[in-house]
Amino acid sequence: MRVSQMLIPTLREVPAEAEVVSHKLLLRAGFIRKSAAGVYTYLPLAWRVLEKIQKIVREEMNREGGQEVLMPIMQPAELWRESGRWDVYGEELIRFKDRHDRNFCLGPTHEEIITDLVRGEVNSYKQMPLLLYQMQNKYRDERRPRFGLLRGREFIMKDLYSFDRDEKGLDISYKKMYRAYSNVFSRCGMQFRVVEADSGAIGGSDTHEFMVLADSGEAEIVYCENDDCSYAANVERAISAVGEDSSNEVPSRLQEVHTPDVGTIEELTSFLDISAEKTIKTIIYSADDEIIAALVRGDREVNEVKLYNELNCLHMELASAEMISRVTGGNMGFSGPVNLDICIIADHEVKNITNAVTGANRTDYHLINVNAGRDFEPDKVADIRMVQAGEACPYCSSPMTGARGIEVGQVFKLGDKYSRALEATFLDERGKEQYIVMGCYGIGISRVLSACVEQNNDEQGIIWPGAIAPYHVVIVPINVKDNDQLNMAERVYNTLSDNGIETVLDDRQERPGVKFKDADLIGYPLRITIGSKALESSELEVKKRSSGDIVMIPEENVCEKVKSMLSY
Repeated sequence: MRVSQMLIPTLREVPAEAEVVSHKLLLRAGFIRKSAAGVYTYLPLAWRVLEKIQKIVREEMNREGGQEVLMPIMQPAELWRESGRWDVYGEELIRFKDRHDRNFCLGPTHEEIITDLVRGEVNSYKQMPLLLYQMQNKYRDERRPRFGLLRGREFIMKDLYSFDRDEKGLDISYKKMYRAYSNVFSRCGMQFRVVEADSGAIGGSDTHEFMVLADSGEAEIVYCENDDCSYAANVERAISAVGEDSSNEVPSRLQEVHTPDVGTIEELTSFLDISAEKTIKTIIYSADDEIIAALVRGDREVNEVKLYNELNCLHMELASAEMISRVTGGNMGFSGPVNLDICIIADHEVKNITNAVTGANRTDYHLINVNAGRDFEPDKVADIRMVQAGEACPYCSSPMTGARGIEVGQVFKLGDKYSRALEATFLDERGKEQYIVMGCYGIGISRVLSACVEQNNDEQGIIWPGAIAPYHVVIVPINVKDNDQLNMAERVYNTLSDNGIETVLDDRQERPGVKFKDADLIGYPLRITIGSKALESSELEVKKRSSGDIVMIPEENVCEKVKSMLSY
């Protein structure tokens, strides 16, 4: 292709709407344009990258026995009601009615549709295992679309669903997809970690996320520093070793102390001259129709995902100030577990604190020397806190490191969650009816594009890994009005193109500096410059985008040398 004939609307200024590096660069380099909040048009360069990512994904899915299908984006509410998710999925589900007043949604995922398909077509154990996948647009009405393609309302996704006769078969399918996903992200040139995760609205048991490490990542992960230990998890799922109270402190007499205008842990520790580890936070929540109290150590935060899973509720939110005052008798900031007549869920660490400080359920008062088991009894003790970097690994006790990541893929073991709800069964070899055992596996195709830019850039622009670069080489003649330079550029362009090397020729009547800046901004892996020196020596100046290294290549060897420099 010739750049003069291409739609590549590069920008010199950073758009005000862009917050993260990938959003800024994809807009500036002419890859995407915003249509609405969280909705983007992919321009030709972006679509070439997306096609390459999809090609890699297809190859790895097919290698593991996947078969591609295409399911409808419009999904009837009846199927979602069968699975129980119509009222659970939340406001992210885009719902609408057709002209006959029938309820539909735009598919954020396709568990219901694929299960409905399989229950109508599969009836024998002989028809499994079965791996079915698709690539299409998905829709989620994000409360706050942001970061360009990283959190949008319309995005491209690959979702695969496995169907097996038992858990043993599911284990095999799960390992296949785990392996395939690792291959996909490695081939795309990405640095990633696989972490344990929460299954969220998808449901199921075991699940892992594939996280591309990047400072802009919305997800926080922790992983063990011990090279011999593979533990890594999203903080929503992460667990930590719980130590015993080793202070040998003797429980003291419970006392109430006056703490005027002391409503935060920071104010409390300063007022009483104690450490936050000696305090207990009491956070009041409304969970469905019940008011509950969550207890964590004062220097910890409640992990609302863990708490939500423990409560097994449909809706959970922080209680209002009015509700807190009504159930505790005190203002917000003075709640505590002693004589609190609601359900109390305490984190494991809470029971190990001797002589803790808590709110007294009375405005401007706290209790000191509070001890679990003596002064209050939790209804349940569970892991409900957020794990922090530096804590001990739950498996080997080595310190854990924290990092931020962008989720680009996730694999789930669904078990019979959907097959049981939708009555998807088969007959085993004894003729007995059994529920199909399922798994689901998703890759955010458009998110991979953006995450790759987050990892591969510099001050000049994008640095595409060769496997997914929109084009491999850009040829820049210094002076397109010089027929000799232009003829040489055309000759090299045709040679590379004829040998399968994806090449563009920047034939615009622009200053060389403009062309060089655009080449770096767009991120072509190689740039070949043709000027008067190339005409004199028959040697081409080739610059490698990733390293900035420049080599001189004889024109007659250009294909061989370029291919070796592009090896990936």
